[in-house]
Amino acid sequence: MRCVIARFPFELTKSGVLESMKGVKPEPATGESVIIGRRHYPLKQVGQVITRQDRRDFSAAEVLRAMVQLGFTCRAVPKTAPPGILSPMQHASAMLGTPVTV
Repeated sequence: MRCVIARFPFELTKSGVLESMKGVKPEPATGESVIIGRRHYPLKQVGQVITRQDRRDFSAAEVLRAMVQLGFTCRAVPKTAPPGILSPMQHASAMLGTPVTV
């Protein structure tokens, strides 16, 4: 499949991406990620490996579009639940901690 990443055309195949990422240890994914094999790789890391370009030269959206077209599963940033607002009584209770049995 032909795709353009950072204004350069690339001929990518699913097997080619799998081969390129073989033996590459995934970095911690703090943003969007792609599942290659059984591992979750950050999109920027995958883009750097398959294009051999600096991560600043392309966007994660370009790599995301290419990976989806190749049939890889991509994941968005996991949403964390916002911390609940505690009442003054709950806040004081939380500061004291849990009771200890003797």
